[in-house]
Amino acid sequence: MTDPTAVTDATAGTARAADRLDPAARPYADALAALFPDLGGRVTDAEEARRILAAAPRAARPAAVGAVEDREVPGPPGAPPVPVRVYHPDPERWPGPRPTVVFCHGGGWVLGDLDGYDATARALCRASGAVLVSVGYRRAPEARFPAAVHDAYAVLCWAGAHLAELGGDPAALVVAGDSAGGNLAAASLLLARDHPGYKGPAVALQVLIYPCLDAAQDTGSYRSNAEGYFLTAAHLRWFWEQYLGPDGDGGDPLASPLAGDPRGLPPAYVVVAGCDPLRDEGEAYHHRLLGAGVRSVLDSHPGMFHGFLALAGVLPQAREALARLGGVIDSTRKNGKTSGEIGG
Repeated sequence: MTDPTAVTDATAGTARAADRLDPAARPYADALAALFPDLGGRVTDAEEARRILAAAPRAARPAAVGAVEDREVPGPPGAPPVPVRVYHPDPERWPGPRPTVVFCHGGGWVLGDLDGYDATARALCRASGAVLVSVGYRRAPEARFPAAVHDAYAVLCWAGAHLAELGGDPAALVVAGDSAGGNLAAASLLLARDHPGYKGPAVALQVLIYPCLDAAQDTGSYRSNAEGYFLTAAHLRWFWEQYLGPDGDGGDPLASPLAGDPRGLPPAYVVVAGCDPLRDEGEAYHHRLLGAGVRSVLDSHPGMFHGFLALAGVLPQAREALARLGGVIDSTRKNGKTSGEIGG
């Protein structure tokens, strides 16, 4: 047996940090880590990583929603159309008009797709009663920064122009995303506000779920949560390399929204997990919004890990977080119980 006194400081820090994970979440974090490719280690090719994830087991029966439609919407100038999947809520349970959520999936800008996030999109549609437009943006390294940001912005503009067709409340357009998708959600708002020639639709709320917001990767949570919690600092390093490439500017606010000026952005609802390398940048973004006079709510889960919201069927904390998130999105309706104010 290894002498505990001989353990290095870094290893000891990881061992102590492991105690912070909720015991109910530990089996799921370990199972996900076992299925996930060793990015930046044994696996360095994006296509190989995608094949590994595609072979992983998935939910046998997708949760029912009112209707699901695959379509393509116009992409950015000179770019191909953007695939989207539109989820409509059950009209008997959720009579319209409803909020409309433009949702950008995670996967480090490399791995996620419409099929891989189908269960998450359905869960969010069911929890909020919103029309959910899931964005099939171009992925890295085949299409590096800022291609995905421009795709997300194009879909946001399309959704804003087609709210009546979608059954959406014109006052309740929401942009949302998890992980790298949270980055794209925030960046699309900066693109709409700051860049000449761009003017996006009015957005009632931005929902950022354990978002990746800073290419610097130098926060305390990057060190304290570097490994042992499914998503690792090494994974994130590889993701950023794929996304930016050798010439990408990680300091550009469209790549690192935490570096942008948050004044005038829509209200925010930010979900963070305590055992996540990305925790600190999500919290920092929340506080920057507040400092700029933008309303923001931070929903913090100290004992959870990155990706926990996808486990709402088995983890009580995830189930509660999803229900709260659904209520916040629902509250953006013009005739909602909070008249468009952030709930939760």
